[in-house]
Amino acid sequence: MHIHLMRHGQCLSQELNRHQPLSPVGREQTMKTARAARALGLRFQLIATSSKARALQTAEIMAEATGYPLSRIAVTDALNPMAQADDTLDFINGYEGLDSILVTGHLPSLAVTAAQLLGVKGLELSFDNSCLMQIVVPKTGDRGILNWHLTPMQLGLIAGS
Repeated sequence: MHIHLMRHGQCLSQELNRHQPLSPVGREQTMKTARAARALGLRFQLIATSSKARALQTAEIMAEATGYPLSRIAVTDALNPMAQADDTLDFINGYEGLDSILVTGHLPSLAVTAAQLLGVKGLELSFDNSCLMQIVVPKTGDRGILNWHLTPMQLGLIAGS
């Protein structure tokens, strides 16, 4: 399974909007990542997200760019910011048999989940807003292999902007 982990785009501060949707900058960051995903030929059999506005908006932008139906985006608390990595992995493992999934979420849960997928607890991974990482997990329970981790700047170059 190819597991793609993506942190949501930059969001508005809680003082400006308590729901913290994507800011205009965050929307543009995410659109660049989405264009890069399309240029890379990424297609997903599942897009899953937390219920937070910024992550859901990120998932929707990625779905539109990659041809994934918006109505099939899976929303789960297992991807919320403080979700335990075991809960996130249980959710992902529930989709065993799929070839490619995208998870849009938050720190710190994404970084901890990535480290656990790679079999290195305590590994500190950088997750900039709108970055995208691909980890290949041969089968459930196996240690994953980091294929790539692209920063927003690299994704912007791939997207042609």
